[in-house]
Amino acid sequence: MARSLSAAAQVRSSESEYREIIGWYEDQLQRATPPTGLAWEPVKIGPTWRYENGWVLPAVTLGWRNLAWAGKWLSAPKGGPWTYTLEQARFILWHDALDPETGEFLYPFQVLQRLKGWGKDPLAVAASTTHICSPDAMFSHFDGDVPVGQQVPNPYVQIVGVAQDQIKRNTMPLFPALIPPETRAEYGIQPGKLDVWARGDTAHIEAATSSVLSIEGPRPTLVIRNETQNWVESNGGHELSGAIEGNLAKSADALARQLDICNAHRPGQDSVGQRQREAYEATVGVRCPVHVDEVEWPDCLDCQPPKSMDFGMLYDSLEAPPEAPLTVDDAPGVVESIRGDSTWLNLKRILNSIKNPSNPASESRRKWYNQITAAEDAWCDPNDARAAQQTGRFLAEGDRVVLFGDGSKSDDATGLIACRVSDGFAQVLHVQQPKKGRIVDRDAVDHAVIAAMGRYKVVAFWFDPSHAKDDDAEGDNRFWWPLCDEWSQRYGRKLKCWPVKSGNRAHAVAFDMALDTNQRTFVEACDQVLTEIAGGEVAFAESGVLVEHLRNAKRAPGRWGVSVRKDNRESRHKIDLAVCLIGARMLRRIYLLSLKSGAGAPGKGRVIILPD
Repeated sequence: MARSLSAAAQVRSSESEYREIIGWYEDQLQRATPPTGLAWEPVKIGPTWRYENGWVLPAVTLGWRNLAWAGKWLSAPKGGPWTYTLEQARFILWHDALDPETGEFLYPFQVLQRLKGWGKDPLAVAASTTHICSPDAMFSHFDGDVPVGQQVPNPYVQIVGVAQDQIKRNTMPLFPALIPPETRAEYGIQPGKLDVWARGDTAHIEAATSSVLSIEGPRPTLVIRNETQNWVESNGGHELSGAIEGNLAKSADALARQLDICNAHRPGQDSVGQRQREAYEATVGVRCPVHVDEVEWPDCLDCQPPKSMDFGMLYDSLEAPPEAPLTVDDAPGVVESIRGDSTWLNLKRILNSIKNPSNPASESRRKWYNQITAAEDAWCDPNDARAAQQTGRFLAEGDRVVLFGDGSKSDDATGLIACRVSDGFAQVLHVQQPKKGRIVDRDAVDHAVIAAMGRYKVVAFWFDPSHAKDDDAEGDNRFWWPLCDEWSQRYGRKLKCWPVKSGNRAHAVAFDMALDTNQRTFVEACDQVLTEIAGGEVAFAESGVLVEHLRNAKRAPGRWGVSVRKDNRESRHKIDLAVCLIGARMLRRIYLLSLKSGAGAPGKGRVIILPD
């Protein structure tokens, strides 16, 4: 190593080695092209896999110098100099990208999402060691257009998981193998089981405890959050995430950064990983295939413009497409298509894991396909949904029906469906899907209810009001409740089944699915209606929107069973009419059971919890 030379000679030697390593990466990246002949075209999110007559790389970055530092001073686990894969190298270049005007890091928040075994922990160890030692770990000044780096003063890296033992087992043992004796001597590095100290104990890497009280307060310069797909409310993940964000916000020099390394999250679990993905998607929007190449956002229901301002997040993921099958024959080709440069992955072992009947298909997809939403997550078979549609068939005037509605303010659709008591035939009476920046027309919903009450013999009417607030209202500012209360007063005496029968909360119409008892009733109905759809027992008047919403509905396992959900909270793929259909058939069944129990008199309805 160069440390045996004079100081000036050492600098010259280091620069020569740096130029050689940087030149190697530049040459390799120039030669490399995206793989061809893949069995499946992966879903590419973020800049790492952008290729436009060459890899798309940041114009200004300290990454080249930091790639060189790692190549000179770190060792590969099996010996020889540390070498990032070209995929990892491109990520490091973006990880260290700078604002060309200010020199601040472009991305204070970063998420690296890859399949299990890709090499996220080794990358995190190499990046964190570089952060505390490299002479180019932070920006100093510009020499013309070229950024010049400097060491981070008093660098402090926290590597955090919801369980400290996880970091102790999976991440910290990698440091001794990556830091050779020469580097330890040069930088005074002392790796331990829970800490790495360097530079005369002024530089520190810590396997931080998951205790919020111990996390809150310090001012880290880099936080690496491990497996954020497992950070949920029940294990304190959200509170831990909030404490870390508060610490990072105290950074006065715009240096502090946060890097999340994770697998795909479990939909509907509301993990920190899921919230990060949804926050990113809210800043970039979604375009439909017709308008994917347009610069301006079109007036299109299938296109979703950004809902939030860019807050400096780099999100990078390589995922299998939703339609990729999880079969013994197809799995090797799918994994090969989305593993990127992690060619060391053992496809045979992965295939054995997928074949293991104790591993749910959803977990295999999440781990090995890096897949959040798969076709098999669909709540019902799309063919069954289409088959339930009856062309040229409608409800008749005077039919005895129940009504079920689902109300939203702006983000989701609002719908109303009638279901005939005699045979369960259903029909969409009203649906609204407000465009960006608009809210639902409540008067139009009320008119649809009035028309239904006049045309049919409505024996029960339940409506799930969202908890949104009415910005223009005085007094009761709940967006839907004043109208629900009016419906209850207007129609209550003629309705047979009330959602809430007695007490000061008695109501003839409002079926609030935020309540546990109502959630349980609805989830039980989801299972019942799904069985009926699969058995061809469900029929409804022709409605392309209802079919679309049924196809969009995803399985949502929970406390009471399997309910329905959207792709994610910000998804443009609505499911509200599917909720209305389930609710209408649920209410029909409750009404029929109330007749058997003798509770079907006007104004004397009651909630009936359906038997198992």
